[in-house]
Amino acid sequence: MAQAPTTFDAKSFLQNLTRQPGVYQMYSDTGDILYVGKAKNLRNRVASYFRSSGISSKTQALVKRIASIEVTITPSEAEALVLEHNLIKAQKPPYNILLRDDKSFPYVYLSEGEKHPRLALHRGPKKNKGRYFGPYPNAGAVRESLNFLQKVFGVRQCEDSVYRNRTRPCLLFQIGRCSGPCVERVSEGDYAEDVQHTAMFLEGRSELLNQRLEQEMDAASQALAFEKAAAYRDRIASLRQVQAQQIIESGEHSMDVVACECEAGASCVHVLYVRQGRIMGSKSYFPKDKLESDAAATLRAFLAHNYLGGSAMDTPLQIIVSQQLDDAEVIAQAVNDACGKSVKIIANVRTYKAKWLAMAIQAARSNLQGHLNHAQTLLQRFEALQLALDTEEVMTRIECFDISHSSGEKTVASCVVFERGGALKSDYRRFNIDGITPGDDYAAMEQALNRRYSRLQKEAKKMPDLLLIDGGAGQLGKARAVLAELGIDDIYLVGVAKGTTRKPGFETLVFADGSERVLDSDNSALHLIQQVRDEAHRFAITGHKQRRDVARKTSTLEAIEGVGPKRRKALLQYFGGLQEVMRAGVDDLAKVPGINKKTAQHIYSALHSE
Repeated sequence: MAQAPTTFDAKSFLQNLTRQPGVYQMYSDTGDILYVGKAKNLRNRVASYFRSSGISSKTQALVKRIASIEVTITPSEAEALVLEHNLIKAQKPPYNILLRDDKSFPYVYLSEGEKHPRLALHRGPKKNKGRYFGPYPNAGAVRESLNFLQKVFGVRQCEDSVYRNRTRPCLLFQIGRCSGPCVERVSEGDYAEDVQHTAMFLEGRSELLNQRLEQEMDAASQALAFEKAAAYRDRIASLRQVQAQQIIESGEHSMDVVACECEAGASCVHVLYVRQGRIMGSKSYFPKDKLESDAAATLRAFLAHNYLGGSAMDTPLQIIVSQQLDDAEVIAQAVNDACGKSVKIIANVRTYKAKWLAMAIQAARSNLQGHLNHAQTLLQRFEALQLALDTEEVMTRIECFDISHSSGEKTVASCVVFERGGALKSDYRRFNIDGITPGDDYAAMEQALNRRYSRLQKEAKKMPDLLLIDGGAGQLGKARAVLAELGIDDIYLVGVAKGTTRKPGFETLVFADGSERVLDSDNSALHLIQQVRDEAHRFAITGHKQRRDVARKTSTLEAIEGVGPKRRKALLQYFGGLQEVMRAGVDDLAKVPGINKKTAQHIYSALHSE
């Protein structure tokens, strides 16, 4: 019996897929896992499966069975590799042929119970007495860490047989890469301190070392010893690179990490399943909610549905959630009664738990975007829009305009285009608005519309069936006047004004004849309008920030509001250079003296804005 064809729309999915590192999971139309893979750039990697040529027969067989793809975003490619490994072991996808066990991942081993403990690379069972740090993605990363530690602390890395039979210092002692414990060239107290500092570094608590290197770099710079200062700068940069914060495997606890994201009438709940400190799997759910509840209400309903009917064996003792729930204790008590365990529901978490939660939130957000832009979902919304507008015209192309500026500075207008297949990003346009009174949104809208549709007329290109204007009657009046002047009378005009509460779901639609209408919050037509409007808003803000930053002609850090000379100096000292600042995550930025978590998030967003 021939297999029924799947309805996976690769083009629509790829248009909205992130370029961040992460893991992708491919599923069949029956919900069975087919393949798990990792990627440095998710969009590029997943797109390679859907090329028109150059694909092997086995890959073609896999692609034919794909009905859906879910992604989990990770902070780095290395952590994506470890997560991929865990998921393959747990789920055993049929198209993943080479399955590796724990022996494939190396660790840094620090021995214990010896007069002079030893550092080494370790693979295989952890039988020897001591501490194991990792896992690392490959042996090269371990050797790089060991090489750095050898330069800084001088803890021995030689085999025990060599160590016990030395009568004079080896070459490593001569070049300053070992403190010479084999021939008593270092006191036991000093060596123990070096071992302690080494352990602190491997645990990620290396602030004492950082401060010392910063002081040495400043002293060398003040003495005009720039080559020496550059060497210290490179050491600081190396320290940040090799200080592996392995969040894929942390702690020894079992828990579920549950994140919920809502947008345009749809919701996604993404769950990371952590067992014995390791992420063993993840899954996205798309609950249907006609009342269009907020994320907290959706999360509350999901917890009750998922855990009250579950088995005690599958329920962990901790459930980490993305929203603070007023009745978390009530839900926890109900789960406790149902499964006979003392389960806790926690929203405020730190350290590796916070990073797991951030991963779940990113995955929920990304998968929700893919769900919203799925061809079948968009088709239903386009049909609902035609019914809501009560028009016989078939809506196949929507354009939406928005204006963005900072107190009138460097105004930018955006135009986004949606068709029944999703966002048509190749037709997106931005307009730099000049020659108007700063802050005059009406004049900005008039200029943008004039430039857009006069050019479409001149080039005889396709016009939209529906033009959405982010604004009320005033903005809509400008749009109507521009189209009339150009002789265009076959475009349906609608203004999208924020309601009295200024919350999603309460928008007022303003029509060209002056009438107004408020659609029900669960109306699919309103969800499509919100989706297009929000995309126009995002595209305008991104363009405005880019134009403003170029105009200020300052360095990347100087362009960030709230980051003055002291904070810039602290950032550069802490990371050793601008490139390392760009690579740093929010948690790393928050470790810099004088920078709290909120400021760190602001800096990260400014440096990584699209």
